[in-house]
Amino acid sequence: MKAHRISGGLIDRTKPLTFSFNHERYQGFEGDTLASALVANGIKLVGRSFKYHRPRGIFSAGSEEPNALFQIGHEAHQEPNCRGTVTELYDGLEATSQNHLGFLSHDLLAVNDLLSPFLSAGFYYKTFMWPKSFWEKLYEPVIRSAAGLGALSKRPDPDVYDKGYLHCDLLVIGAGPAGLWAALNAARAGARVIIADEDFLSGGRLNSERFEVDGMPGTAWASKIAEELQAQDNVRFMTRTTVFGSYDHGIYGALERKTDHLLESNGKPRQVLWRIYSKRSLLCSGAIERPIAFGNNDRPGIMLAGAARTYLTRYAAVPGQSVAVFTNNDDGWQTAFDFAEAGIEVKAVIDTRSDCRKIAPEGAMPFYGDQVIDTKGRKGVNLALLKSGAGVECDFLAVSGGWNPALHLTCHQRGKPQWNEAINAFIPSPDLPKGMSVAGAANGSLTLSAALEEANKEAHAISEDLGFKTKSSPAPTASDEAYEGAPFWYVADSKSRAFVDLQNDVTSKDIALAHQEGFRSVEHLKRYTTMGMATDQGKTSNILGLAISAHYTGKTIPETGTTIFRPPYTPVPIGAFAGRSRGKDFRPTRLTPSHQWASKNGASFVETGLWLRAEWYVKPGEKGWRDSVDREAKAVREGVGICDVTTLGKIDIQGRDAGTFLDKVYTNTFSTLAVGKVRYGLMLREDGLAMDDGTTARLGETHFVMTTTTANAVLVYRHLEFCRQCLFPDLDVHLISTTEEWAQFAVAGPKSRALLEKIADNPADLSNGAFPFMACGEIAICGGLKARLFRISFSGELAYEIAVPRRYGHALFERLIKDGKAFGVVPYGTEALNVLRIEKGHATANEICGQVGAQALGLGKMLSSKKDFIGKTLGKRPGIAETDLRLAGFRPLDRNRILTAGAHFISNGQTASLENDEGWMTSVAYSPGLGYSIGLGFIKNGDKRIGEIVTAFDAVRDNSMDVEIVSPHFVDPEGERLRG
Repeated sequence: MKAHRISGGLIDRTKPLTFSFNHERYQGFEGDTLASALVANGIKLVGRSFKYHRPRGIFSAGSEEPNALFQIGHEAHQEPNCRGTVTELYDGLEATSQNHLGFLSHDLLAVNDLLSPFLSAGFYYKTFMWPKSFWEKLYEPVIRSAAGLGALSKRPDPDVYDKGYLHCDLLVIGAGPAGLWAALNAARAGARVIIADEDFLSGGRLNSERFEVDGMPGTAWASKIAEELQAQDNVRFMTRTTVFGSYDHGIYGALERKTDHLLESNGKPRQVLWRIYSKRSLLCSGAIERPIAFGNNDRPGIMLAGAARTYLTRYAAVPGQSVAVFTNNDDGWQTAFDFAEAGIEVKAVIDTRSDCRKIAPEGAMPFYGDQVIDTKGRKGVNLALLKSGAGVECDFLAVSGGWNPALHLTCHQRGKPQWNEAINAFIPSPDLPKGMSVAGAANGSLTLSAALEEANKEAHAISEDLGFKTKSSPAPTASDEAYEGAPFWYVADSKSRAFVDLQNDVTSKDIALAHQEGFRSVEHLKRYTTMGMATDQGKTSNILGLAISAHYTGKTIPETGTTIFRPPYTPVPIGAFAGRSRGKDFRPTRLTPSHQWASKNGASFVETGLWLRAEWYVKPGEKGWRDSVDREAKAVREGVGICDVTTLGKIDIQGRDAGTFLDKVYTNTFSTLAVGKVRYGLMLREDGLAMDDGTTARLGETHFVMTTTTANAVLVYRHLEFCRQCLFPDLDVHLISTTEEWAQFAVAGPKSRALLEKIADNPADLSNGAFPFMACGEIAICGGLKARLFRISFSGELAYEIAVPRRYGHALFERLIKDGKAFGVVPYGTEALNVLRIEKGHATANEICGQVGAQALGLGKMLSSKKDFIGKTLGKRPGIAETDLRLAGFRPLDRNRILTAGAHFISNGQTASLENDEGWMTSVAYSPGLGYSIGLGFIKNGDKRIGEIVTAFDAVRDNSMDVEIVSPHFVDPEGERLRG
């Protein structure tokens, strides 16, 4: 048996690599891809097709590959659907084939191929409709078990991903000959250049051909230009990087594979997702060869002719020992010549053009005006049958139907390709994304000389447009290779199935059926047949399908039209989009100024919005969280406690019309608020339902500071900006979020004033007369530090909130703890805060849940009748203004029972049903001061039913009980403590 690895190529034979495929060990070399190494080891069968499970072999040599998909790695590192053609070989690589039941060579699901007459296009729309009961019991389970290609490990991904931002004057996409030359010209002119290519070796098709550029081998020329670019400070050369999407404002998405070619990443990012900001871009992405559809054209051993040259020239790997070429263009003949020169037997060249006069290599039989109508072979081709009746024995068939410009990125902003008769392919539309130009094969210039000339011209034009001085220089000299061809898409006379989309098993007959059943629009055709919906997104199948569709509709291809492409150009792992935002880093976690102190002093933390807050502080001897929370709540009621409330939203509002603006967004009036005072406010949505509540302080005539709930901080700020910019653009008002600029602490309890007086600089007067309830102002503390002080209380106790610039927050918290020891100070967390606010009857997110209005909250008096405000009109709807729901307090008749939030209220004697539902419990807590469980909730006419007994029905947790309706103000209903 002859070897499949020959001399030459661009691989490094001094660095052998060992890898495994389906648990068998093989050898390759540095510079191989997984696909080229398999070719070099004589492996033809590499996978199975999606629907019919037909044998599949390597079809291409680039990212357009539809067949050679593998699972790489094992256990948690296992990744499915990796294209072997772009998977760089490394020592220890483990690859397994996909989409088969049992062995790859004996796939039990290959029975689907025998059932193919019943599994034609759209069969799933017809087959699974009857009987209806079969869907859940039979059809869906079978479909779900058969769906997909590879398998996930179902374990957390152990690899690291990252994100980054790059800026440049010019982004060159593609490091083939056109891209290299364009990047070099722009770099020499002084532009900041990024050049990106998905391959690990720059040069593009130069690495697959025997071209010469400027009198030197093409590969040597590419290496020389790449070295010059990499040596320049104003150039970022990014290999292993796919620019996958074009977006507005010159922004491009790019995926750089950092360690995919290594067995171990050693903690480094596996991939980096780049957002590239460019002033201009130049697309030099080359072209993708298209096949010809004919009978049984999907057998292993049938490959694109250009890919065959890549394996031969770049990787020194021979796909077969007896070669036949089927082509409709001059470029396909080059494959025959290259294989013959390498000493590989070329059996025949079959050209669909009857007027072709090319001379076949010695020993090869030319067939002019002929076609391959069928092939034979079980798991690999061994015979090509021609329309003329001849048969060509071969173990490898190279096919070339011409080349399609890789114009995908030009379509990402709705650009529609245009048909070019000269090359029988679509070329980019003049309506390109802003700032983009196209050069080389991607623009339809399919010869090397023309591609270099166009790149030279575009590079000079872009550099001058960017303001850089350029010197007129000629493009490198290169010969123009022959590429002429005649349009030929599929063999109509074949009786066997001709495959158009190899991965999804879409045949020419499927397209005919779609036409017959009325799915003739290209968009309908795509979805009905699933053509172009596989992992390769139809890179080798779309034009074929359109041509066949055009035949059946009696239209030309441009009249038939084409689907346009969307990002990503090639698959991007979800992990790359997430980057480091996973697990606890799924979203940013903001830490309060007291976090470090709290961590060292027994705090347990809870996520509240984007913040991590202390929920309670554990002391020695405490047996559970209730012990800690009860202690903290009692300490606030009896002495003084400190809670970090930095997380509250803080919005600085300034301008001549700031008061008028607040009048419009709040239900109550703020324009009349005196300087140095604070007012509680309620904000409604446009539909009249409560959105948020909070306090707003007036620090000056034109200066207000609003606080919002932690959860709604962003929502409220966004709402205010919408109101400012869209609803009231004429008002002189400006907003800025200062949530993270100020550290803020609640100091609450009967001894809170004494503690603050201890840290306040003289002569601060915090007496009730000088600084009464709802007062605010600036004071100096701790020897000259300016602070803001607000006398507000959500605990029902004498309380203040003190704010300082964030950088002083930690120091202030420690100072308060230190000076507060004389008063028995305790830090308290969110749970004790919740207990205190429920005892006082304050509504928070549980009550202001987007389902109730001001009346239900007992805040109807805050709806001003003297002014307009957002939500006023729709708030008058019967379901809101005339609702009989009211906020009330509840306590169990059996004081030993524990209330549960979510319970529904049913009048005594009534059955638990939707018709008898009178409301629901919103918040519950155990009150250490009262010694029993208490709750807040909404109930019909609750304000008129104080003392009535109802049932709190909770069947979910089997915790139903009788409760008494009471005032929501369990502690100090008259408010004497907070005003003391």
